[in-house]
Parts: sequence; C-alpha cells; structure tokens
Amino acid sequence: MDLKDKKKIVLDLIGTFQTASKLSLSLRKKGLKKTIKEDNTPVTNGDLEVNKLLIDKISKLTPDTLIVSEETSANKNLDNLSTFWLIDPIDGTYDYINNKDEFTLNAALIINKVPEIGIISAPAKNRLFYTCGDGNSFEIINDQARLLNPKINNDEQKNIKAVSYSDKLKKEIKDIHDKFKVNSYTKMKSSLKFCVIAAGEFDLYVAEPRASEWDIAAGDAILSNSGGSITDMNGEKIYYGKKDFKNPGIILKSARLNNG
Repeated sequence: MDLKDKKKIVLDLIGTFQTASKLSLSLRKKGLKKTIKEDNTPVTNGDLEVNKLLIDKISKLTPDTLIVSEETSANKNLDNLSTFWLIDPIDGTYDYINNKDEFTLNAALIINKVPEIGIISAPAKNRLFYTCGDGNSFEIINDQARLLNPKINNDEQKNIKAVSYSDKLKKEIKDIHDKFKVNSYTKMKSSLKFCVIAAGEFDLYVAEPRASEWDIAAGDAILSNSGGSITDMNGEKIYYGKKDFKNPGIILKSARLNNG
C-alpha cells in the first residue's frame, strides 16, 4: 500500500471520526449508561456506539482487513497477526464518564506489525490528529491540516517537559526523567499524550507495562511519523499483533529528543 492509498483511507475516515466525536459528546450530555466488563473496567453506550460507527466505516473502506477492537471479541484470539486494524473507540473511559476532557477516539492500521495509519480525536478538546505515512502527521486546525513539524529555538531546547500517568513518579520513571533533564511534568491520560508530544508541546512519556496495543497503536503512528519515537524500556522498536495484545513498558520521545 503506497502513500496515496493510505492518504485516501485516512481522509475517508476523518469525517466518520468527526461524526463519532460529536456523538460521544451528545451521548454524554444526555447521560451515559455504564456497565462493568469481565475485566472489571467500565464500558458505556458511548463506547459501543462509537465502536459501531468506526467498525462499519472501516469495514467498507478495507473489507479484506481484519479488525481488532477493545470493545468486541472478534479476532482477539488470533496470534501473530501482521496486517490488521486496531481500534480503541474511547480511550480514557473514566474521564469520559466523569465529564473530563482527555478521552480520545482511536484507530490504527497495522501493516507488517507496524502502525502506519493512525487517527486520534479528542472530542472535548476539539482536536483531531492523523497520519498516513513517514513525515505525514497532521493536526486539523480550523478545517486545515497542519503538519506536525515543530520548530524549536535554543531557549525551548533547555525546557524539557514530560507527561506522566500519575502525579507521583516511581523511582525508575524519575530516573529516566533525570536522564533526559526533564524540568517539569504534567499528569495526562489517554492517547492524547502521543499527540501533544508529536506536536512538540511536550517531550517525554515513560510508562510501565500496563496498556494494550489498541491503546497506543494510533498514537505510535502519529508520533513516529512526526519524527518522534516510541520504544520499549531497552530502546527496542515495538511490534503489534502480540499474544493477548499486551504492551511492554514504553518510552515516548518528541522529535527534538529523538534527534538530540
């Protein structure tokens, strides 16, 4: 699949993401219906309705490509997948339920175990990011696509900012912050972390093994294609389609840290 084909898929999906984003906010305003899944995490009618919208559209765009979604059982028992979609209809369900604004909608196309297409919408923040290939990561601002290629001046180079899953850092994470001379960090949830690092608003995120592949795939594509990087704790590239779709610990770096 060449860049032209990938770009067409992404552009065809953006409208669906915009519709799904509005739907997620509308359903929340009306009052969400929440249930608890077998893994003791919450799911709402918003998660499920967004999931249906995204799967329906993606199935029409790429009918021969398998889809794995957090909110459906289909294809989750398959091992060693190579080319497939990963969807997390709403990442940050707790924020979604509790009227906070960092939840996101996510879809990624994995090709040969590497995410090459990624779309992330943060409806409550009115932000939408996407990528269709190397050097082609964008944010839509005022209906215009802005390339994620932040220019950093010398003063900014000294101000390294991180995002963190928690207000309190564990020692092993603080040690990595110290290694990169982080000046400050901000708590942030959901895949929005990938987007703000890709946009150059922050520089670093470090996490222990906790999330699943659908939580990070779209963000991986957006960040990696903007010049940043995501690796495991040993600096090795992350591949997708692993058994049970579990992630190792991860380190996200902005383009300036990645190239520094």
